[in-house]
Formats: sequence, C-alpha cells, structure tokens
Amino acid sequence: MHVSLSRTARLALLVVSLGSLAVGCGSQSQGDPAPAREEEHRDPHQLVAEGATLLDVRTPEEFGERHLDGAINIPVDQVEARMSEISRDHPVVVYCRSGARAMSAARILRRAGYDVFDLHTINDW
Repeated sequence: MHVSLSRTARLALLVVSLGSLAVGCGSQSQGDPAPAREEEHRDPHQLVAEGATLLDVRTPEEFGERHLDGAINIPVDQVEARMSEISRDHPVVVYCRSGARAMSAARILRRAGYDVFDLHTINDW
C-alpha cells in the first residue's frame, strides 16, 4: 500500500525525526555512566586527606620524573587489569599529564562502580 503524504506532512515528519535525533545526541550511551555532577563541588585535597586513592595513570617513566606525593602509578592501559590494586573503600582521585588518560581511566573505574574524582592533570593539583 502506497501512502502519499502532503508536502506539509512530510515536512512535519522530518522536523519530528530531526528533533528526536537532536535529543538523542545529547544523552549518554547506555552503560557509560555520566561523570558525577557533584564532582565540581568536591575538593580533591580533602578527598585524599580523608583516604582517597591518588591514582596517576601516566607511564612509569612520567611517574618517575614527577608525581604527586602519595600517588600510586597504574598506566591507563593497565587500569582494567589491575583494578584489584585500587581500593573500593574510598574515592579515587585520578590524574595524568593532559587530562585525556585521566578521563579514560575515570570512565573505566566508574563503569566498575568506583567513586571517582577526575582531577584531569597533575598541574590541577
């Protein structure tokens, strides 16, 4: 059966379809938890003082050159395999050099149920 739509009906259908796409583009994909909204209101120094794990996700060479006192080093490409080394009892404050690796590590840890504060870069400390 062939249904002929008027030009106005086709235009209305197009507008509704595009509106649905626009709404969907802004949402998180399923299984990818959104960053904690309260993150911007938390103080990473306070979190660490209260027992949070300070996690440096740069390479061992970068870590050896400079790191924050008390940080542990697990390169971002090893985070998933080495999660057993990261306590779930306290938040995790994660950082790297530019922020990209920290964001990736934070996403991995959040998916696994960790409470994560993404510091972004070592210089943001």
